[in-house]
Amino acid sequence: MPAWPSDRPDRPDETSRASSAPGHDATVEPSSPPVSLLDAVRREIVTGALQPGTRITEASLADRHGVSRVPVREALRGLEAEGFVESTPNVGSRVAEIPVDEADDLFAVREALEIATARRAATRARALFTVDAPPEDWWRTRRSLERILADGDQAVADDDLDRLVGLNERFHFGVAELSGSSTLATLLRQLSRKIEWLYALDTFSRGKRLWPDHRVILSAIDAGDPDRAAERMGWHVRESRIGYLSRTVPASVVDELRATPPVVASAAASNTPVVDTPAAAGAGEGVAGVGVAGAGVAGVDAVGAGGVPTDGGAS
Repeated sequence: MPAWPSDRPDRPDETSRASSAPGHDATVEPSSPPVSLLDAVRREIVTGALQPGTRITEASLADRHGVSRVPVREALRGLEAEGFVESTPNVGSRVAEIPVDEADDLFAVREALEIATARRAATRARALFTVDAPPEDWWRTRRSLERILADGDQAVADDDLDRLVGLNERFHFGVAELSGSSTLATLLRQLSRKIEWLYALDTFSRGKRLWPDHRVILSAIDAGDPDRAAERMGWHVRESRIGYLSRTVPASVVDELRATPPVVASAAASNTPVVDTPAAAGAGEGVAGVGVAGAGVAGVDAVGAGGVPTDGGAS
Protein backbone atom coordinates (compact mmCIF):
# COMPACT_ATOMS: atom_id res chain seq x y z
CA MET A 1 0.00 0.00 0.00
CA PRO A 2 1.42 3.46 -0.84
CA ALA A 3 3.10 5.46 1.89
CA TRP A 4 1.62 8.45 3.65
CA PRO A 5 1.69 11.33 1.10
CA SER A 6 5.11 13.02 1.04
CA ASP A 7 3.49 16.41 0.45
CA ARG A 8 1.71 16.20 3.82
CA PRO A 9 4.23 17.14 6.52
CA ASP A 10 1.53 17.04 9.17
CA ARG A 11 1.12 13.32 9.63
CA PRO A 12 -0.75 12.67 12.90
CA ASP A 13 2.47 11.51 14.56
CA GLU A 14 4.42 14.54 13.36
CA THR A 15 2.15 17.31 14.56
CA SER A 16 4.85 19.03 16.58
CA ARG A 17 7.29 19.11 13.67
CA ALA A 18 4.60 20.19 11.23
CA SER A 19 3.51 23.09 13.40
CA SER A 20 6.90 24.73 12.93
CA ALA A 21 7.21 23.98 9.20
CA PRO A 22 7.25 26.98 6.83
CA GLY A 23 3.80 27.90 5.67
CA HIS A 24 2.08 25.58 8.11
CA ASP A 25 -1.01 27.08 9.68
CA ALA A 26 -1.01 25.70 13.20
CA THR A 27 -4.39 24.66 14.50
CA VAL A 28 -5.67 26.83 17.32
CA GLU A 29 -8.04 25.10 19.68
CA PRO A 30 -11.24 27.14 20.11
CA SER A 31 -11.78 28.62 23.55
CA SER A 32 -14.54 27.10 25.63
CA PRO A 33 -17.75 29.12 26.05
CA PRO A 34 -18.77 30.23 29.54
CA VAL A 35 -20.26 27.37 31.54
CA SER A 36 -23.88 27.96 32.57
CA LEU A 37 -25.22 26.85 35.93
CA LEU A 38 -27.25 24.14 34.21
CA ASP A 39 -24.11 22.85 32.47
CA ALA A 40 -22.15 22.96 35.72
CA VAL A 41 -24.71 20.96 37.69
CA ARG A 42 -25.18 18.52 34.82
CA ARG A 43 -21.42 17.98 34.80
CA GLU A 44 -21.49 17.24 38.55
CA ILE A 45 -24.18 14.62 37.91
CA VAL A 46 -22.45 13.07 34.90
CA THR A 47 -19.05 12.83 36.60
CA GLY A 48 -20.55 11.33 39.74
CA ALA A 49 -19.97 14.27 42.06
CA LEU A 50 -23.75 14.09 42.56
CA GLN A 51 -24.71 10.43 42.67
CA PRO A 52 -28.09 9.03 41.53
CA GLY A 53 -30.61 9.39 44.35
CA THR A 54 -28.77 12.30 45.99
CA ARG A 55 -31.12 14.95 47.36
CA ILE A 56 -30.34 18.41 46.02
CA THR A 57 -31.77 21.66 47.31
CA GLU A 58 -31.91 25.14 45.87
CA ALA A 59 -30.08 26.46 48.92
CA SER A 60 -27.18 23.98 48.66
CA LEU A 61 -26.68 24.59 44.93
CA ALA A 62 -26.95 28.36 45.35
CA ASP A 63 -24.33 28.28 48.09
CA ARG A 64 -22.01 25.96 46.17
CA HIS A 65 -22.08 28.01 42.97
CA GLY A 66 -22.35 31.45 44.55
CA VAL A 67 -25.63 32.44 42.91
CA SER A 68 -29.16 33.28 44.00
CA ARG A 69 -31.96 30.73 44.04
CA VAL A 70 -33.55 32.06 40.85
CA PRO A 71 -30.96 30.64 38.40
CA VAL A 72 -30.81 27.46 40.49
CA ARG A 73 -34.55 27.02 40.09
CA GLU A 74 -34.24 27.50 36.33
CA ALA A 75 -31.33 25.06 36.12
CA LEU A 76 -33.26 22.38 38.04
CA ARG A 77 -36.21 22.77 35.69
CA GLY A 78 -33.92 22.31 32.73
CA LEU A 79 -32.23 19.26 34.25
CA GLU A 80 -35.61 17.75 35.03
CA ALA A 81 -36.65 18.19 31.40
CA GLU A 82 -33.43 16.42 30.33
CA GLY A 83 -34.06 13.53 32.71
CA PHE A 84 -31.15 14.18 35.07
CA VAL A 85 -33.25 15.40 38.00
CA GLU A 86 -36.57 14.26 39.47
CA SER A 87 -38.63 16.80 41.41
CA THR A 88 -41.61 16.13 43.64
CA PRO A 89 -43.90 18.95 44.89
CA ASN A 90 -43.47 19.67 48.60
CA VAL A 91 -40.65 17.11 48.75
CA GLY A 92 -37.78 18.47 46.69
CA SER A 93 -35.41 17.29 43.99
CA ARG A 94 -33.12 14.32 43.64
CA VAL A 95 -30.61 13.19 41.07
CA ALA A 96 -32.47 10.76 38.81
CA GLU A 97 -31.63 7.09 38.57
CA ILE A 98 -31.59 5.56 35.08
CA PRO A 99 -33.85 2.50 34.93
CA VAL A 100 -32.03 -0.61 33.71
CA ASP A 101 -34.30 -1.06 30.70
CA GLU A 102 -33.79 2.57 29.66
CA ALA A 103 -30.04 2.23 30.05
CA ASP A 104 -30.07 -0.86 27.85
CA ASP A 105 -32.14 0.98 25.24
CA LEU A 106 -29.61 3.83 25.23
CA PHE A 107 -26.72 1.42 24.77
CA ALA A 108 -28.56 -0.41 21.97
CA VAL A 109 -29.21 2.83 20.10
CA ARG A 110 -25.65 3.97 20.65
CA GLU A 111 -24.31 0.63 19.40
CA ALA A 112 -26.15 0.93 16.08
CA LEU A 113 -25.29 4.61 15.72
CA GLU A 114 -21.59 4.23 16.43
CA ILE A 115 -21.27 1.23 14.12
CA ALA A 116 -22.65 3.42 11.34
CA THR A 117 -20.35 6.27 12.31
CA ALA A 118 -17.17 4.13 12.32
CA ARG A 119 -18.12 2.51 9.01
CA ARG A 120 -18.78 5.88 7.43
CA ALA A 121 -15.51 7.33 8.74
CA ALA A 122 -13.47 4.45 7.26
CA THR A 123 -15.37 4.57 3.98
CA ARG A 124 -14.86 8.31 3.72
CA ALA A 125 -11.13 8.02 4.50
CA ARG A 126 -10.71 5.43 1.78
CA ALA A 127 -12.59 7.56 -0.74
CA LEU A 128 -10.71 10.74 0.14
CA PHE A 129 -7.30 9.14 -0.26
CA THR A 130 -8.30 7.34 -3.44
CA VAL A 131 -9.55 10.45 -5.22
CA ASP A 132 -7.41 13.17 -3.67
CA ALA A 133 -5.76 14.21 -0.43
CA PRO A 134 -8.21 14.77 2.46
CA PRO A 135 -9.22 18.37 3.16
CA GLU A 136 -7.64 20.29 6.01
CA ASP A 137 -10.61 19.76 8.32
CA TRP A 138 -10.04 15.98 8.07
CA TRP A 139 -6.38 16.37 9.03
CA ARG A 140 -7.26 18.73 11.86
CA THR A 141 -9.70 16.22 13.34
CA ARG A 142 -7.26 13.34 12.85
CA ARG A 143 -4.49 15.21 14.68
CA SER A 144 -6.92 16.07 17.46
CA LEU A 145 -7.83 12.38 17.84
CA GLU A 146 -4.16 11.48 18.20
CA ARG A 147 -3.81 14.01 21.02
CA ILE A 148 -6.91 12.60 22.69
CA LEU A 149 -5.47 9.08 22.53
CA ALA A 150 -2.16 10.25 23.99
CA ASP A 151 -3.96 12.07 26.81
CA GLY A 152 -6.06 8.98 27.49
CA ASP A 153 -3.01 6.72 27.57
CA GLN A 154 -1.44 9.05 30.12
CA ALA A 155 -4.63 9.14 32.18
CA VAL A 156 -4.68 5.33 32.25
CA ALA A 157 -0.99 5.24 33.24
CA ASP A 158 -1.68 7.73 36.02
CA ASP A 159 -4.80 5.82 37.07
CA ASP A 160 -6.72 9.08 36.52
CA LEU A 161 -9.93 7.40 35.41
CA ASP A 162 -12.15 10.41 36.04
CA ARG A 163 -10.39 12.13 33.16
CA LEU A 164 -11.26 9.27 30.79
CA VAL A 165 -14.94 10.22 30.86
CA GLY A 166 -14.45 13.45 28.94
CA LEU A 167 -11.71 12.00 26.73
CA ASN A 168 -13.96 9.08 25.79
CA GLU A 169 -16.72 11.48 24.73
CA ARG A 170 -14.28 13.60 22.71
CA PHE A 171 -12.91 10.55 20.89
CA HIS A 172 -16.33 9.39 19.77
CA PHE A 173 -17.26 12.91 18.67
CA GLY A 174 -14.00 12.98 16.70
CA VAL A 175 -14.88 9.77 14.87
CA ALA A 176 -18.24 11.31 14.03
CA GLU A 177 -16.38 14.31 12.61
CA LEU A 178 -14.23 12.01 10.47
CA SER A 179 -17.40 10.41 9.11
CA GLY A 180 -18.33 13.71 7.48
CA SER A 181 -21.98 13.08 8.33
CA SER A 182 -23.79 15.93 10.02
CA THR A 183 -26.74 13.60 10.67
CA LEU A 184 -24.69 11.00 12.55
CA ALA A 185 -22.76 13.68 14.46
CA THR A 186 -25.99 15.40 15.51
CA LEU A 187 -27.60 12.15 16.65
CA LEU A 188 -24.52 11.24 18.67
CA ARG A 189 -24.49 14.63 20.38
CA GLN A 190 -28.17 14.26 21.24
CA LEU A 191 -27.38 10.97 23.00
CA SER A 192 -24.07 12.07 24.44
CA ARG A 193 -25.14 13.47 27.79
CA LYS A 194 -26.96 10.36 28.96
CA ILE A 195 -24.34 8.09 27.39
CA GLU A 196 -21.52 9.95 29.12
CA TRP A 197 -23.42 9.54 32.39
CA LEU A 198 -23.67 5.78 31.88
CA TYR A 199 -20.00 5.63 30.95
CA ALA A 200 -19.00 7.61 34.03
CA LEU A 201 -20.96 5.29 36.29
CA ASP A 202 -18.95 2.36 34.93
CA THR A 203 -15.55 3.99 34.32
CA PHE A 204 -13.79 2.30 37.22
CA SER A 205 -14.77 -1.23 36.18
CA ARG A 206 -14.42 -0.91 32.39
CA GLY A 207 -12.87 2.39 31.37
CA LYS A 208 -9.21 1.47 31.87
CA ARG A 209 -9.54 -1.91 30.16
CA LEU A 210 -11.50 -0.60 27.17
CA TRP A 211 -9.45 2.52 26.46
CA PRO A 212 -6.99 0.68 24.12
CA ASP A 213 -9.96 -0.20 21.87
CA HIS A 214 -9.90 3.37 20.59
CA ARG A 215 -6.54 2.90 18.89
CA VAL A 216 -7.75 -0.27 17.19
CA ILE A 217 -10.87 1.52 15.93
CA LEU A 218 -8.86 4.47 14.63
CA SER A 219 -6.36 2.13 12.98
CA ALA A 220 -9.19 0.52 11.01
CA ILE A 221 -10.46 3.94 9.97
CA ASP A 222 -6.95 4.99 8.87
CA ALA A 223 -6.68 1.78 6.84
CA GLY A 224 -9.97 2.47 5.08
CA ASP A 225 -11.46 -0.79 6.35
CA PRO A 226 -15.20 -0.15 6.99
CA ASP A 227 -15.98 -3.72 8.05
CA ARG A 228 -13.25 -3.88 10.70
CA ALA A 229 -13.94 -0.34 11.92
CA ALA A 230 -17.64 -1.16 12.34
CA GLU A 231 -16.94 -4.51 14.01
CA ARG A 232 -14.44 -3.13 16.52
CA MET A 233 -16.65 -0.15 17.34
CA GLY A 234 -19.63 -2.46 17.77
CA TRP A 235 -17.81 -4.69 20.25
CA HIS A 236 -16.34 -1.67 22.03
CA VAL A 237 -19.80 -0.27 22.74
CA ARG A 238 -21.13 -3.77 23.50
CA GLU A 239 -18.48 -4.26 26.19
CA SER A 240 -19.56 -1.00 27.83
CA ARG A 241 -23.15 -2.20 27.66
CA ILE A 242 -22.22 -5.56 29.19
CA GLY A 243 -20.19 -3.90 31.94
CA TYR A 244 -23.07 -1.66 32.94
CA LEU A 245 -25.76 -4.34 32.80
CA SER A 246 -23.70 -7.06 34.51
CA ARG A 247 -24.32 -5.35 37.85
CA THR A 248 -28.09 -5.28 37.51
CA VAL A 249 -29.42 -8.06 35.24
CA PRO A 250 -29.29 -11.87 35.40
CA ALA A 251 -26.09 -13.51 34.16
CA SER A 252 -28.04 -15.22 31.38
CA VAL A 253 -28.83 -11.84 29.80
CA VAL A 254 -25.16 -10.83 29.89
CA ASP A 255 -24.12 -14.22 28.45
CA GLU A 256 -26.53 -13.73 25.56
CA LEU A 257 -25.07 -10.30 24.81
CA ARG A 258 -21.56 -11.77 24.80
CA ALA A 259 -22.61 -14.61 22.48
CA THR A 260 -24.49 -12.41 19.99
CA PRO A 261 -22.23 -10.28 17.77
CA PRO A 262 -23.25 -6.68 17.11
CA VAL A 263 -25.19 -6.17 13.88
CA VAL A 264 -22.53 -5.02 11.44
CA ALA A 265 -23.84 -4.84 7.86
CA SER A 266 -21.30 -5.28 5.09
CA ALA A 267 -20.05 -2.26 3.19
CA ALA A 268 -20.99 -4.18 0.04
CA ALA A 269 -24.62 -3.52 0.91
CA SER A 270 -24.28 -0.16 -0.80
CA ASN A 271 -22.16 1.05 -3.68
CA THR A 272 -23.12 4.68 -3.24
CA PRO A 273 -19.94 6.80 -3.24
CA VAL A 274 -19.27 9.14 -0.36
CA VAL A 275 -19.68 12.76 -1.37
CA ASP A 276 -17.92 15.03 1.07
CA THR A 277 -20.63 17.67 1.49
CA PRO A 278 -22.96 18.33 4.44
CA ALA A 279 -26.07 17.76 2.31
CA ALA A 280 -24.89 14.40 1.04
CA ALA A 281 -23.50 13.40 4.41
CA GLY A 282 -26.87 13.83 6.05
CA ALA A 283 -28.95 12.07 3.45
CA GLY A 284 -29.84 8.48 2.70
CA GLU A 285 -27.75 6.70 5.30
CA GLY A 286 -28.95 3.83 7.43
CA VAL A 287 -27.21 1.94 10.16
CA ALA A 288 -25.05 0.23 7.56
CA GLY A 289 -23.71 3.58 6.37
CA VAL A 290 -22.45 3.79 2.80
CA GLY A 291 -19.96 1.75 0.84
CA VAL A 292 -17.31 2.47 -1.78
CA ALA A 293 -15.69 -0.33 -3.73
CA GLY A 294 -11.91 -0.41 -3.81
CA ALA A 295 -8.80 -1.00 -1.77
CA GLY A 296 -7.76 0.57 1.50
CA VAL A 297 -6.70 4.16 2.03
CA ALA A 298 -4.08 4.96 -0.58
CA GLY A 299 -2.33 7.34 1.78
CA VAL A 300 -1.78 4.87 4.63
CA ASP A 301 0.84 2.16 4.34
CA ALA A 302 0.53 0.62 7.77
CA VAL A 303 -0.55 1.35 11.28
CA GLY A 304 2.06 1.27 13.98
CA ALA A 305 1.69 -0.21 17.41
CA GLY A 306 0.60 3.17 18.67
CA GLY A 307 -2.24 3.40 16.18
CA VAL A 308 -0.50 6.09 14.11
CA PRO A 309 -0.16 5.67 10.33
CA THR A 310 3.46 5.07 9.34
CA ASP A 311 5.35 5.26 6.08
CA GLY A 312 6.98 1.87 6.21
CA GLY A 313 9.44 2.34 9.02
CA ALA A 314 9.73 6.03 9.77
CA SER A 315 9.21 6.88 13.41
